[in-house]
Amino acid sequence: MPSKRYAKANRTRCVSCGACVRECPRGAVEIWRGCFARIDPAVCVGCGRCREACPADCIELLQREAAS
Repeated sequence: MPSKRYAKANRTRCVSCGACVRECPRGAVEIWRGCFARIDPAVCVGCGRCREACPADCIELLQREAAS
């Protein structure tokens, strides 16, 4: 059963430091083209570790939409 949350990075606020990449236990985060964090919602389990590690405070946890 998929988690109810997932993380999303605000690419305009991201400083590309890689803290989120190092903290993600599932490997859902990458620094895309050296510019900003990109999080794969299909892999993300919404644990929030990337959000806690982010010095730019650019990651938010969102609720997944219920499947119909």
